Amino acid sequence: MTFELASVLVLLIASLVLFVLGKPRMDVVAVMLVIAMPFTGLISVSEALEGFSDPSVILIAALFVVGEALVRTGVTQWIGDQLSLRSGGSEAKMLVLLMLFAAGLSAFMSSTGVVAIFIPIVLSAARKMHIRPNRLMMPLSIAALISGMLTLVATPPNMVLNAELIRQGYDGFGFFEFSLFGVPVLIFAILYMLFMRRFLGPGEQIATADSLRPRFPNLLERYGLTDRIARIAVPAGSNVTGQRLDELGLFARDGVAIFAIERRTRHGSEFLLPQAHEPIVANDRLIVILSSPSFDIDGYMAAHDLQRCAPIKTSTPLPNRDVGLVEAMVPPNSPLVGKSPVEAQLRTISELSVLGICRSQQPVEGDVADTQMKAGDTLLLSGPWTTIQRLQGHRRDLVLLELPEEAEDYVPERKRAKTAIAILAAMVLAMTFGVLPNAQIALITCVALGVFGCIDLQSAYRAINWQTLVLIAGMIPFALALERAGGVDLAATTVLDTFGESAPRVVLGTLFLVTMTLSLFMSNTATAVLMGPIALAIAKGMGASPEPFMMCVALAASTAFMTPVASPVNLLVLNPGGYRFVDFLKIGAPLALFTMIVAVGLLPIVYAF
Repeated sequence: MTFELASVLVLLIASLVLFVLGKPRMDVVAVMLVIAMPFTGLISVSEALEGFSDPSVILIAALFVVGEALVRTGVTQWIGDQLSLRSGGSEAKMLVLLMLFAAGLSAFMSSTGVVAIFIPIVLSAARKMHIRPNRLMMPLSIAALISGMLTLVATPPNMVLNAELIRQGYDGFGFFEFSLFGVPVLIFAILYMLFMRRFLGPGEQIATADSLRPRFPNLLERYGLTDRIARIAVPAGSNVTGQRLDELGLFARDGVAIFAIERRTRHGSEFLLPQAHEPIVANDRLIVILSSPSFDIDGYMAAHDLQRCAPIKTSTPLPNRDVGLVEAMVPPNSPLVGKSPVEAQLRTISELSVLGICRSQQPVEGDVADTQMKAGDTLLLSGPWTTIQRLQGHRRDLVLLELPEEAEDYVPERKRAKTAIAILAAMVLAMTFGVLPNAQIALITCVALGVFGCIDLQSAYRAINWQTLVLIAGMIPFALALERAGGVDLAATTVLDTFGESAPRVVLGTLFLVTMTLSLFMSNTATAVLMGPIALAIAKGMGASPEPFMMCVALAASTAFMTPVASPVNLLVLNPGGYRFVDFLKIGAPLALFTMIVAVGLLPIVYAF
């Protein structure tokens, strides 16, 4: 073994260990590789940086923007509405339509984004049909993962492997070529989940009260805030009349945080958002959240010349038209993970206040302002409805869960949905017929979406998952270094020496198993970058066409059904579905086996060896 090969293998093993540990983040590990690789002498600094200009990286970035435009123009919400409308109250019909819609939409945009969009839709549908969400959440995640087997642009591994084929002088894959394998898997998965849903939870109808959409008081009770919310009246002649909220201390760390202002008008009462410079008016009622049930509210009111009103109960009206209250989940890789609400400056940046935090379905005690957030935490947020609706456009930060009943008083306007659909259709047609390189088509699509007002520049930049792009850009030159060091040939030779005399299906099955196993513990994109050159070398050693081997890697990289940590898609449904680790294993393992059988069975038929 040469020094160059040994050094690259050390970097490979170290990066795999860090990927599994999750610290530091995978994109940081990729940057570390970019820095370290030139020191091996295998690639230059300019070659180490070439990944950032790779067409597949540009294509993936552009598709993030396309997906965001579909959300902002209301296309995805319209699809969700159609799903609820056409299911007709049937659980089986809902499951079939959900998987078809989720897979179809994920075939053209981020599967993680699609699942984030569908979670509140599934929660709402489950309540209306009086069934438990866990019977629908896993079918949602499975369909989103299978979408990677439907189109070229459905998932980054497909685009990375296609780019490698083109780089080696081959034609690459067609836009819908993946669907030859994905459609049979999707059909089987739908039938499979219709049968296996019984193992996800009881099928009996849940109590009617539990099936209704939550109302504000229900949410407060769920987060343990019932004993910590109070109405404070400002009597005429009070010494706080005319003072601003920040002067009154309701924005300070003194144990009280204001949720809303109830102000009487000639038309009745209205609820106002708390603003730091908002002056207090006589006869105002302040709805506040106490830091703990033991807080001395009586002493606080006496010190500020305030009066306590009747306690808030389930029947008590709460803010609805102007002030919203909603649950949101902290997704994996969110920039909020590891930060407290104060450190994240949620109120300053997004106009949202964190009233409570639930972890493992239990309210977090103590002052939530200083509580560090973790992936999977659910937050109770208050703020303007317009801001809450915009959460759907920032799914990387927070995933909006089911809207409360009071949200019906606020109906957002859908604009330019037909324009976005037309532009998307044009993109698909152009990619299908190969009019231009895919990256160029995607960039033109982004420009068209911006010109026609489907997305603004700031939203476009926010939509891009920079961690994914940096990860891919860092791993591409590493694959080149591994190839130059002889690591790719070594891996291919090992496989050929072991299975070379066997039938091609045995080699394909081995390649599928190795890729699928790696994808369970590290990013499927990183797996594709590493396994792509090995698949090409195996094909060359067998004197066979490279397409079936590269397609095998692509299909295996999308088979992340068996663990909740194998994909962000699985992590998103983990808490809303109330699943355990074993649930993914018992449902996902047979499905992964069937996918391998389809791949190994069809690849030699579709492609000539």
